[in-house]
Amino acid sequence: MRILFADSNHPVLHETLAAQGFTCDLFWDRSAEELQKLLPDYDALVLRSKFKLTKELLSNCNNLKCIGRVGAGMENIDTEFANTKNIICVSAPEGNRDAVGEHALGMLLMLLNNLKKADAEVRNNIWLRAENRGHEITGKTIGIIGYGQMGSSFAAKLKGFDCKILAYDKYKKNYGNDHLTESTMQAIFEETDILSLHVPLTDETKFMINKNFIGQFKKSIYIVNTARGKCLKTEDLVEALKSGKVNGACLDVLEYESSSFESFDSTETPDAYKYILKSDKVILSPHIAGWTHESNYKMSKIIAEKMTKALNG
Repeated sequence: MRILFADSNHPVLHETLAAQGFTCDLFWDRSAEELQKLLPDYDALVLRSKFKLTKELLSNCNNLKCIGRVGAGMENIDTEFANTKNIICVSAPEGNRDAVGEHALGMLLMLLNNLKKADAEVRNNIWLRAENRGHEITGKTIGIIGYGQMGSSFAAKLKGFDCKILAYDKYKKNYGNDHLTESTMQAIFEETDILSLHVPLTDETKFMINKNFIGQFKKSIYIVNTARGKCLKTEDLVEALKSGKVNGACLDVLEYESSSFESFDSTETPDAYKYILKSDKVILSPHIAGWTHESNYKMSKIIAEKMTKALNG
C-alpha cells in the first residue's frame, strides 16, 4: 500500500509505517494543488492542515482507505462523507493533551501574575511592585467547557492549586471525580471566575463565545482559548475587555487564522485584533499549545500505530 505524506512530521511516523511494509512518499514540499492531484492514486494520507478534504475531493479517491490527521481537530476533513466511502479517519488528541494542558496553565499564570508586563518593565529599568500585584488561582472557580482529552488534561494540571473546577460537556456523562465537578452551563455562568475552552470547531461551536454568551456570566471572568480561533468572536471579546466584563484573556488561537494555521486570512488588520495586540490584558501565542517537542513525537507515534491497525485490519 502507498501512503502520501502531505505534511512533515516526526520521523517516527514514516519510519514505523515503512517498517510495516508500506510505501511512504514524503511529499511535504509539494503544493496543496499538486498533492490533491496525486491523492487518488494512494491508499492512505497523512496530513496536518495543509488542505481541506472536501466531499468533492474525496469523491475522486476510490483507493483511499485511511486518513491520518496528525493533531486533534478534524474540521478540515469531511469525516461524514469519508465514512460513507469506508475511509477510516484517525487523529491523535492523546499525543498533545499534556502540551495543551500545560500551555493553558502557563498562559493563565502569566496573565494573572502580570508577568508579560512586569518582564518588559524590568528590562527597561522600571521597577513597579504594587502596580504588578497579581491574582492567585487558589480559591477561584475554573469553568471548563469540553471535557475530552484537552479539557481533562487542563483539569488535571489544576489539581494542585486548591481551586474549584467545574466542567461541562454536552456529549458526556458521569465524568466527575475527586477534583472536578460535572456541571451544567447554568452553574458555570453563575460561579466561574476563569473560563477555559476545549471544544472542536463545528457549526455548533463557531463563535459560541460571543456577546450574549459572555453576558450570561454573573462575575467578571478571565477567558482561556486553546481550542480554535473561530470559537470566539474577537469583536465581542474586545467589547467585554473594555467594559470590564472580561478581566483578561489568554489566546493561543485567533479568529483570523487561515485554515492551515500558518498565517492570517485577512489582508487587513481588523480593529479588534489591533486592540488585543496592544492590550496588557491579553496573552497571545501562535497556535502552539499542542506544539511541544514531546507532543511532536507522541502524535506521530500514535498516528503510525492507528494507521497500521486500520490498514492491516
